[in-house]
Amino acid sequence: MKISVCMATYNGEKYIKEQLESILYQLSEKDEVIISDDHSTDDTLHVISLLKDNRIKVFTNEKEKGYTRNFENALEKSSGEIIFLADQDDIWTPNKIDVSLKYLGDNDFVVSNCKIVDTNLNILNKSHFELRRVKQGFLHNLLLTRYIGACMAFRREVLLKSLPFPENTSLAAHDYWICLVAELYFKVILIEEPLVLYRRHDANASTGGDKSKNTLLHKIKVRIYTLYNLLRIANK
Repeated sequence: MKISVCMATYNGEKYIKEQLESILYQLSEKDEVIISDDHSTDDTLHVISLLKDNRIKVFTNEKEKGYTRNFENALEKSSGEIIFLADQDDIWTPNKIDVSLKYLGDNDFVVSNCKIVDTNLNILNKSHFELRRVKQGFLHNLLLTRYIGACMAFRREVLLKSLPFPENTSLAAHDYWICLVAELYFKVILIEEPLVLYRRHDANASTGGDKSKNTLLHKIKVRIYTLYNLLRIANK
């Protein structure tokens, strides 16, 4: 069973080598790491090239800039039966793939727990699930999702149902969209064991910095827009 690890990069030279090494160690020769780069201006691509691993395939994101379209570009280029999402600055635990595959045996979509760490991998919180009270269920995650994209793995059927992503990326981030497609149409399970060291630092792409996205009006728009698009793909 071929695995595709899909990663979106942008100016990630500082941590990318450590993250890729933690991933490649667990992959077989038939697996692949699909990287979509959003026109990095630092040495991200050079650092990747120094690994000299033919399982790594790098593409440039020619879609709308931003992490959602960048991840979409990587996902579209993947060919594996099992898809893992990965951030450029985290670290995978050595058993992440084995544990995830075990749970994917009877499920279509898994989300693992993670430890939240700082720049130097010092643990800030040992359980994201406990900190954010993560729960399964479509309605719960529509209203208050706490799933982290970098902790997701899923069968190709979930990906095919999810692509293409909705047009307005400000109202449908990649991880929010994929998790709700999975919750509504597939079998989902949570993995309580932390399988990712989820690094938090000033340059995290997911922090965004756009305060308008925290308003009640924006949150209502997100949910209405997402529901509309979820119903639109019902017969896909």
